[in-house]
Amino acid sequence: MFDLAVMQPLNELPPIGGMDDSPRGRVLRAAAYLFHKQGYARTTVRELAQVIGIQSGSLFHHFKSKDDILCAVMEEAIIYNLAQMHRAILEGNTPSERLHGLIEAELESINGNTSKAMAVLVYEWNAITREQQQPLLAMRQEYETLWINVLEDLKKAGLLKHDTFIWRRMISGITFGTALWFKPKGRVSLTELTDMTFAMAMGH
Repeated sequence: MFDLAVMQPLNELPPIGGMDDSPRGRVLRAAAYLFHKQGYARTTVRELAQVIGIQSGSLFHHFKSKDDILCAVMEEAIIYNLAQMHRAILEGNTPSERLHGLIEAELESINGNTSKAMAVLVYEWNAITREQQQPLLAMRQEYETLWINVLEDLKKAGLLKHDTFIWRRMISGITFGTALWFKPKGRVSLTELTDMTFAMAMGH
């Protein structure tokens, strides 16, 4: 059981991208932290309400159920990070710049201010039904299509000679693997990690 006595008040916790300070956003933010810290199954509605500082019934002004909250945490994580991917592509003037931007955005999503929500998306995926997964999978497909399109542009420019689907899997293995070891105040910064990953992706 989670020890609420050692939990920081929600207002003292760092923000999470895509989850604002509205009543709905506060529920999602608290849920992302609790589901990440102790797991979805072990988190009760009462605990979630206590962390936010509201009555349990107030949670359901915005959500139908606890699993509706979980789905919303996952959805907001994807929506926010998909927007960062689109931004990276718009800001890149060449395929190489766009790939660098995508790598930076993905590393930020995994290790930055959406890291807890992204971890919930990965580790609690089987806690939601196939029906609930469908809209999330559609957004995930859009996310991956952005990557493949940029890699295809690199291939057409003669800067990449490998199968783009396989190369995307290789890159995602690198970026998502950083969640296991990367420390924001460690030996390398996120910027340095981006440059290193980009160099590997380009075969430099």
